[in-house]
Amino acid sequence: MTDTKALEALVEPIATAMGFDLVRVALMKGAGGLTLQVMAEDPATRQLTIDQCAALSRRVSDMLDEVDPIPDEYNLEVSSPGIDRPLTRLQDFADWAGYVAKMQLAEPVEGRKRLQGHILGLDDAMVRIAVEGLGETAVPFASIASAKLVLTDDLIKATKPLSSEGADAIDEEEEEDD
Repeated sequence: MTDTKALEALVEPIATAMGFDLVRVALMKGAGGLTLQVMAEDPATRQLTIDQCAALSRRVSDMLDEVDPIPDEYNLEVSSPGIDRPLTRLQDFADWAGYVAKMQLAEPVEGRKRLQGHILGLDDAMVRIAVEGLGETAVPFASIASAKLVLTDDLIKATKPLSSEGADAIDEEEEEDD
């Protein structure tokens, strides 16, 4: 299978040139076949609009057609990271301090490979997290296999949508269908 780091190196300059931060590039196998997932955000909003996703998708698709780095058939999925976003960069743990995260570790810390708790921040390359039953725990960033925010009321309050334009029309259409 194609190296994800190599794909990230191809996609990141495109996202950066468009003014976006790359959150994640993942190549995943699923029931529908192979999917190349590209997550990016506008640093000003921490999200992408549909138009921004479409523009990034077109540019990435053009590059992939030209370079052809994936030998198999695949689907391209370009999205905003969403409210329960993955935490993939060291800075994410500073940016989202105070919110609850789930972590899957490559190596156990205090005998555990899964941790959940409030992110407390960073000390160099150590992520500090308050884990129930363990208290404040420092985890080397390099040992985090995956992490994501947990959907909580506090996170919902802190993360407002960019636009609710069209929401009224959807509500009206649903009422007419009833």
